[in-house]
Amino acid sequence: MCGIFFSLSRHGFVTPDSRTEQLLKNRGPDSLGTEHILISNDGDTPSSKLHATFISTVLSLRGTALTEQPLKDADTGSILCWNGEAWTIAGQPVSGSDSRAVYDALFIARGTDANISRLSAIEATVQVLSSIRGPYAFVFYDARSRCIFYGRDCLGRRSLLRKTNDALVLSSVCDNATGESWAEIEADGIYLLDLNETPSSLPSASHIPHRRRGDATANGLHLDVPFPEMNRCAFVDTPRLPFEQKTAVHQIGHSLRKSLVLRVQHVREAVDLSSPHQSDLEARIVVLFSGGLDCTVLARLVHDLIPVKQSVDLLNVAFENPRVHSNLGPNESPYELCPDRITGRTSHAELSKVCPDRTWRFVEINVPYSDTVAKRSTVMALMHPHNTEMDLSISYALYFASKAAGVIRDSKGVSTPYTSAAHVLLSGLGADELFGGYQRHAVAFARKGYPGLLDELELDFNRLGKRNLGRDDRVISDSGKEVRFPYLDEDFIAIALKLPVFAKCNFGAAQSSASDDPAQSLEPAKKVLRLLAWELGMKGVAAEKKRAIQFGARTAKMETGKTKGTQVLI
Repeated sequence: MCGIFFSLSRHGFVTPDSRTEQLLKNRGPDSLGTEHILISNDGDTPSSKLHATFISTVLSLRGTALTEQPLKDADTGSILCWNGEAWTIAGQPVSGSDSRAVYDALFIARGTDANISRLSAIEATVQVLSSIRGPYAFVFYDARSRCIFYGRDCLGRRSLLRKTNDALVLSSVCDNATGESWAEIEADGIYLLDLNETPSSLPSASHIPHRRRGDATANGLHLDVPFPEMNRCAFVDTPRLPFEQKTAVHQIGHSLRKSLVLRVQHVREAVDLSSPHQSDLEARIVVLFSGGLDCTVLARLVHDLIPVKQSVDLLNVAFENPRVHSNLGPNESPYELCPDRITGRTSHAELSKVCPDRTWRFVEINVPYSDTVAKRSTVMALMHPHNTEMDLSISYALYFASKAAGVIRDSKGVSTPYTSAAHVLLSGLGADELFGGYQRHAVAFARKGYPGLLDELELDFNRLGKRNLGRDDRVISDSGKEVRFPYLDEDFIAIALKLPVFAKCNFGAAQSSASDDPAQSLEPAKKVLRLLAWELGMKGVAAEKKRAIQFGARTAKMETGKTKGTQVLI
């Protein structure tokens, strides 16, 4: 995880203000590096030269040594600022520092031929970026072709913001909730600045768009996306349905394990922990844990993939909401009444029963209303340019959860203050969008059948990056944590999109709570994940109903019950 800042100006070097620099350091506390370069064309006057600033902060998570950024080639002057995780490049797993692996791949693809055409150099760079699997945002200056590339991965899992006035500024974060013209860079391809142009103003960016796998209609230069269009088949072959569901559960379970292997092993190896005796025991992975289906399936699978002596921290956040908790009894806790606290305890107990050899720390993060009010401006700045009531309520939950500071209880119920030292946080985001977990999916099916459901699923998937992921990255990373989304692994998504919709969420099948067959007794939303949880021994979790984080943690509508989630905040 890193923080990126880049600026390009004709009027001197532009650097972040002190508060933005601190926000960048919060994301990457292990190192901070800066490169200033002057870029000129033949015949340029000193005043017409371009001033470029590259800043990177680093949270070292992979490899056995800290790799400082920006990465710069001494011979050519090319520079890379990389924020992300390249799990594979051109199909080959990346071990060690992925930022160095990405830079090496770009350098090798570009080659050493000084006479290579500009178009060939651009195509080589795009081909490397197309081959990367994993979340990222980046800025890359190819000094030989005099081009600057920047953008986000095909889902937008890492944040990158843009502001343009007298200078072009790109940054992982910005310190303004209102007042300045920051916009989130769309996760729709990559952008290219050709510095061979010599206008009096800054060069304008050209767009290299995405192309889905199997799309034969796209022309020109494209960034290939590694998953196909959604399977639109809505025909249910009733006799084959049990076979289809069993096959789907096997495929989803196998692919989700592969996704998790990449995300939970070899974490933070370059940083010495306080004691060698604790290093193998302390949690290196935390799960954002409501006790719901998505996160508990992740926790259960993590158990199969990391040493059993290593603990796993389950972060369960609950808020005091004066609108809901105004009439508490003398012995009632507002936190214990939160739905996510109730389901969290139940699912924690089931995990402990099914996997008794693991230490599962249930971390109670209790947030008084006064703390929520005190952090309002901080959270709004982090989620900016998102600015609705719903954005704020979700961001509150993620902000306080990612701090990982709460209490844990022993077997006798005695509580002890505890702050998790883990830097990797797993999120179940993406499961609802892929497998029909929202109430609106059931409504879409009731109105228009499977075609209507498919339209709603397609809409949700296509707007993931725009609605959620950049915001969540900014909010969580402020705690020096990296959020990882196993359900949004590219290979996992490809399998989920290829499955027929009735194998994922069979709203059309008869449901009988009295049946001993989980295929009939479990509710249809996210049916494939429910059946997977059942196979994993998590039968209580398999039957758990979906609840949005802002309602489960009680962050929604804290001040008035009349506020709508879409209301714009001032």
